[in-house]
Amino acid sequence: MTKPHLLTFETYDDWDMTPMAAEYTLYNLPHGASLDTLPAEAFEQVEAFAFKGHEALGPETMDAFPKLGMIANYGVGFDTIDVEYATSKGIKVTNTPDVLTDDVADLALGMIIAASRGIVGASEWIRSGNWANTGAYSVQRKVTSKRFGIVGLGRIGQALAHRLEPLAGEIHYYSRTEKDAPNYVYHDDIVALARAVDILVLTLSGGPATYGMIGAEALNALGSDGLLVNVSRGTTVDEAALLDALEQKTIHSAALDVYLNEPNIDPRFLALDNVLLQPHQSSGTIETRKIMGQLQRDNLAAYFAGKPLLTPVN
Repeated sequence: MTKPHLLTFETYDDWDMTPMAAEYTLYNLPHGASLDTLPAEAFEQVEAFAFKGHEALGPETMDAFPKLGMIANYGVGFDTIDVEYATSKGIKVTNTPDVLTDDVADLALGMIIAASRGIVGASEWIRSGNWANTGAYSVQRKVTSKRFGIVGLGRIGQALAHRLEPLAGEIHYYSRTEKDAPNYVYHDDIVALARAVDILVLTLSGGPATYGMIGAEALNALGSDGLLVNVSRGTTVDEAALLDALEQKTIHSAALDVYLNEPNIDPRFLALDNVLLQPHQSSGTIETRKIMGQLQRDNLAAYFAGKPLLTPVN
């Protein structure tokens, strides 16, 4: 039997590539590569995408493959995919929700502690010889009893809130609608939320509705003692305003796993000593990545078998 033709984006681990190669004839588009690097037969034969890209997937790419009927996204966020256009062309889109909730919440908690206690800097203090030659590392900031604010109390936000409960003096949140969370303080205004807390964590979805949601006004409200943590999308923050706030110390610090223009982040971040940088690795555990890949393949298998998709987004 002829295998269906599948285009993969970016790089997959062997535990994903081996089963995909067994089921499909594969073509690959590496990060940053243009479509014209693909062989001509790919455009004629590809019926589905295994999408793992951080670059925009829009009409031009979709239209280049006349047989395209399915985009299986590797990850919960699908804001880089023009889902509205895909839907208009009858192209199904799936994602991999739920399976990465714990990992993202774990990393957010770790980033809160690492940024507050200066864990990365303290390690470098020893490695550089400063502890022996200069003396003790500078005193840092307490985590327990702080007021935490969560922007977006969905799956990940709730998982983080549960982790913070033993530490928190108070947990506040912003969401489009008030949740059934009587132990948390609801805000219908992000600036008011930022003003009420010491540590503001972003766990909301990306996309046009949340673009630049955290801007200069919210950062000013967070204040010179405030810590901003972002494990959502780089688009949810006005990055220029954040860089200004960090440089001018109108907020104390930030801990970031996501940025605009990944992986080529703004070089201004690299000059700052009050920001903890992570390479968009919130779902980056072996266990979760294997489950994500399996769910992506299960959606592909369902599509080609004519069965209902497991996790459709359109």
